[in-house]
Amino acid sequence: MEIILKEDINTLGYKDDIVTVKSGYGRNYLIPQGKAIIATESAKKVLAENQKQRAHKLAQMKKDAEAFAAKMEGLTLSIGAKVSSTGKIFGSVGPIQIAEAIEKAGFEIDRKSIVLKDAVKEVGSYTAVVKLHREVSVEVAFEVVAE
Repeated sequence: MEIILKEDINTLGYKDDIVTVKSGYGRNYLIPQGKAIIATESAKKVLAENQKQRAHKLAQMKKDAEAFAAKMEGLTLSIGAKVSSTGKIFGSVGPIQIAEAIEKAGFEIDRKSIVLKDAVKEVGSYTAVVKLHREVSVEVAFEVVAE
């Protein structure tokens, strides 16, 4: 089943992408939640027209995201966590803690745009990817230290 996404979904794609999903996932979850619509011929024509009209705006958004990424380049964060005597963290460090640390550094980021490769459960140095735009992302280094 082909659908048009109405918002960004990490595992599927970005807003206004036409993707193929299983019928049950589309009809039972994506469409009722308002995250997608069925990709009929008329919906595809409307989408093409809307994209044509938004092309300039999207180019400006990408340019702004690239400028923001240049400012964030080389940013290193230090995140404090409660640690056991063996060096393991009680709990884990996730996107919420990283977003708070980035905000303290003077940048405003949505926590949903932060992607971690693995769970952070020990003291050490790690990197996270911040997706600022569908084509622009920046790696942010962070270090987990004992409080």
